Amino acid sequence: MPRAHDISARIQNAFRARLAQVAVPHTTQNLAILSILLQSGFVSSLTRGTVAGPSPTAFDTCMGKLESKRRIWADLKYRDDRPVLTNMAAISKPSNRIYMDVDEIKRICTGRRAAWIVRPLQMGEIAVVRTRSKENRFLEAREAVRLGLGGEVLCRAR
Repeated sequence: MPRAHDISARIQNAFRARLAQVAVPHTTQNLAILSILLQSGFVSSLTRGTVAGPSPTAFDTCMGKLESKRRIWADLKYRDDRPVLTNMAAISKPSNRIYMDVDEIKRICTGRRAAWIVRPLQMGEIAVVRTRSKENRFLEAREAVRLGLGGEVLCRAR
């Protein structure tokens, strides 16, 4: 299973290195996290491709043994030559998974501490939640509260 700390480190390091694009392995979790970052305005666009570069046609031709070469390319966003995303960190780790119900997620979204390990979200900060439902959906924390769903809090971005 892909880990949230891997994508967090890749994206944060790419922003610090002032790269225009970053490639992450193509998994459902990585695609969902990047989609939430796109909706929140931290990245400007997403493209499927391969290790060589963003190319949807090359992505489609990678079948069988070549599926490990599939990548998601994210165009990083800068404002006044400074990165829009300044910090991205994993909350839930394989050794310590952090599950929260709706009330606890609501507490961190409103600026209060929910658990001793999770700080409240600041202005402009988002958290990604993997719900406990059958579909295993990935939502931004405020959207999870609106839908009344709890789950594992994967990472936060500011």
